[in-house]
Amino acid sequence: MMYNGYGMGGWGMILMTVSSVLFWAAAIAGVVAVVRYTGRDAQRNQPVMHGPTPQQTLAARFARGDIDEEQYTRDLQVLSATAPPYGHGD
Repeated sequence: MMYNGYGMGGWGMILMTVSSVLFWAAAIAGVVAVVRYTGRDAQRNQPVMHGPTPQQTLAARFARGDIDEEQYTRDLQVLSATAPPYGHGD
């Protein structure tokens, strides 16, 4: 069946294809942006731990015998009094 010029021409098909591809690309990019943004907020509230804490390092030194009990207790008190909690040192 022929449309005799009343149907969509070649430029109309190209425009429809390009607009459809752009629409789906924008939709997918939007979903990816939302997922990344919400994931970033969840990760931001988590403390960043790189290696052992100072208290763990001190305990390891005490366990190896590098320091005595008096030194361990004194240093542990100093660390407890001065060290900020993890996650608030941004």
